[in-house]
Amino acid sequence: MLPESSVAFLKLLLDTPGPSGFESAPARVWRAEAATFAATVRPDVVGNSLATVEGTGGATAPTILLAGHIDEIGLIVTHIDDNGFVYIDAIGGWDPQVLVAQRVRFLGREGDVFGVIGKKPIHLMKPDEREKVTKLTDMWVDIGARSKAEARERLEVGDAGVIDARAMDFPNGRLVSRSIDDRIGAFVVLEALRRYAATPGVARVVAAATAQEEIGYSGGGARVAAQSVDAIMAIAVDVTFATDHPGVKKEEIGEHTIGGGPVLTRGSVISPVVYRLLSDAARRLEMPFSIHAAGRFTSTDADAMQLARTGVATGLVSIPNRYMHSPNEMVSLEDLDRAADLLAETCRAVTAETDFTDR
Repeated sequence: MLPESSVAFLKLLLDTPGPSGFESAPARVWRAEAATFAATVRPDVVGNSLATVEGTGGATAPTILLAGHIDEIGLIVTHIDDNGFVYIDAIGGWDPQVLVAQRVRFLGREGDVFGVIGKKPIHLMKPDEREKVTKLTDMWVDIGARSKAEARERLEVGDAGVIDARAMDFPNGRLVSRSIDDRIGAFVVLEALRRYAATPGVARVVAAATAQEEIGYSGGGARVAAQSVDAIMAIAVDVTFATDHPGVKKEEIGEHTIGGGPVLTRGSVISPVVYRLLSDAARRLEMPFSIHAAGRFTSTDADAMQLARTGVATGLVSIPNRYMHSPNEMVSLEDLDRAADLLAETCRAVTAETDFTDR
């Protein structure tokens, strides 16, 4: 069970806005928590934050990287018109339908600026308009300004924002937040590092809150992190689609339930050695887990990390998540707790003699 102090840290992390390219605020929260127990904590130039716990192996110890991206999807100001209305574009992948009538929290230069997303009311729509999907270009943000000059006192082109939705506790140990993808991953890798520090193994373990995954077509911060820490093994922690709600075909995605334990990926870019280390650790812990089959890429930090340097043996652990890329994503706290235990136990199983080549 997650300690109350860890849950409090998690909620602070989730509520701190940090879209891709603008991750500084949640990164500072993450580093402050990491500094309470990690040997070294540092940021890097692309926006990653890294915390290290030394194992017992000394100079010959292998280095393991645990990576969860700290950025979230968001919005960016593209234009302010003469009447003070703000126009926006997406940071990351949005379904524009979930943005209609939402409240927005922009990161203004003098502090937060709040607005509401507007569109033409249904009463004023012609019958054929009512049947059309709303596009991002059909919407604007009203920040209460009366003119462009007034709006520009608070906002400027290039300012980023997020949906103004705060974390909420739900029954049965479930948590709802706009930024679960993948602030949850950044939380899990740090919680795993905390548990590893309490009972370290041979390996040197680095937890990274990586930047720019939602827009990281070239690998984002994860590629830089895997290169810079000289990792021989890496595990990405992200979310995956929970399939225990209406309208989802398990035949296409697999069977992954909220509270059913972490999801381990096989195939694609995943190292068979790392998969075995993870699945063996789960069985030792008598921990439930499910398997996700990836025939091609995984669309996570794992894709970038496995190609760093001369190759990094890479695994992927995912948390079942309902309603991904919406203002109200949902996960189970029990799954987070299990994932942290699984990562710490897996890291303890790695020694200088571990062969990461699948022979």
